[in-house]
Amino acid sequence: TYENQRENQIGSETMHLRHLVFTLKGCQFHLLDDEAHIRNLLVNAAVMAQATLLDVTSHKFNPQGVTAVALLAESHISIHTWPEKLMAVCDVFTCGDRTLPQSAMQYMYENLEAQAITAGELNRDEEATDPVD
Repeated sequence: TYENQRENQIGSETMHLRHLVFTLKGCQFHLLDDEAHIRNLLVNAAVMAQATLLDVTSHKFNPQGVTAVALLAESHISIHTWPEKLMAVCDVFTCGDRTLPQSAMQYMYENLEAQAITAGELNRDEEATDPVD
């Protein structure tokens, strides 16, 4: 079961929290506005990250744009698109040492045919070890 897998992961892995936040610019309008493409993008990004996909949910906006989230056993991957700006704002958040969030980010960059990326990484490890005051 998922609960047993999760307990095994927590017990056997270092609690390494990686949270990549990034904006993809110069993407193809038709890709950003295609809900099925965005859903498949997240499924395949989860595979590239070597993460365990639990579910994908999405919403298509009118007149354009898509927002979607892939729920992972290790956390999530999200995207919000602005086709009119040829832009997508995304994040990949994973825990554990076996995941490859950078691979998911690279996959998303390539498959939205982005021309540029602005990216950063939040240090969630420090947050997880800091005591609450």
